[in-house]
Amino acid sequence: MKASSLRVCYFGTYRAEYSRNRILIEGLRRNGVQVIECHERLWDGIEDRVETVQGGWKRPGFWWRVATVYARLLRRYWQIGGAYDVLVVGYPGQLDVFLARLLTWLQRKPLVWDIFMSIYLIALERGLDAKSRLGVDLLRRLEWLACRLPDQLIIDTSAYAVWFEQTHGIPTTRFHLVPTGADDRLFYPTPPSGHKAEQFTILYYGSFIPNHGVLTIVEAAGLLADNLTIHFELIGDGPERAMAVALAQAKGLTNVTFVGWLEGDALRQRIADADICLGVFGTTPQSLMTVQNKIYECLAMGKPVLTGEGPAVAQTLTHRLHLYLCERQNPAALAQAIRTLRAAPALRQELSRQGRMFFCQEFCLKSLGARMATLLEQTVR
Repeated sequence: MKASSLRVCYFGTYRAEYSRNRILIEGLRRNGVQVIECHERLWDGIEDRVETVQGGWKRPGFWWRVATVYARLLRRYWQIGGAYDVLVVGYPGQLDVFLARLLTWLQRKPLVWDIFMSIYLIALERGLDAKSRLGVDLLRRLEWLACRLPDQLIIDTSAYAVWFEQTHGIPTTRFHLVPTGADDRLFYPTPPSGHKAEQFTILYYGSFIPNHGVLTIVEAAGLLADNLTIHFELIGDGPERAMAVALAQAKGLTNVTFVGWLEGDALRQRIADADICLGVFGTTPQSLMTVQNKIYECLAMGKPVLTGEGPAVAQTLTHRLHLYLCERQNPAALAQAIRTLRAAPALRQELSRQGRMFFCQEFCLKSLGARMATLLEQTVR
């Protein structure tokens, strides 16, 4: 079946606003695939999911919400009927897969799940097992079973597929790769606004979670405090922001500025104004097994990217060609990498050019959609 005639039902309580789902849906459409969204919102945000794992799942109100949301989802599905070739469960879909499997069995249609990331692993890295061991153990069992239901599993890196095999016993051959990429409708080369030439800006933006290694960034800023031309800008919010602010204050750093959440044009302009964009420097499994959105987004904008070494990034991108790598959780290595790039404008320019070119070839909406469409076509045959 050709992509132009493929009809996909994108199903579940997935995060409709999350970049992964937006990218795959739009990417499929750009390749001529008809995508029918069958979606209902279950979660109110990250804190809602965290509270549920910590014990909210025991409350009758939670299960009433689940029942009403899935009743609405079923109504939407029956309106669609069997007018699709393959059903795709979006991220996260650990609960959705069970209903989706039943429906596809009834319709005799294939089921694909874009598992993308393990919410069990995310719960572990947030330390939720210390607060609710039973809740996290149930989440592990739920995910173990959910992984066995679809006809095809989609994930972003082979390193993550190995983790699933080691943790849940799912053979790596069950997984097919579609990289994370970035939404090139939102991230594209943008002229700088004209900040002072003598200031060299190092930019981090994100959710300040442990796998980003923000404390390492602040420590590196301390090692570079004697260079008055280098300034760090940290944008966003999250679990480790307060610690990062406290560390910068304790060191008396004047070369670090913290900015709250920015989106859209405001964030894009800050990226455009930066001289170097930072990726992640933590050493958690999640950090090592993925190539984070911000890396692809900055490549899409044609910016030089500096991030920590790891198996996933090394398999995907090349050091000193597409981006610059340094040792993780090592402030001295990060500071030295910044010094190296600061002193090599030609290298920064080449990283910008090659990184942007490679992004356009492999990780833009059109390319990712083509990969996904090919995998779905193979499932339908």
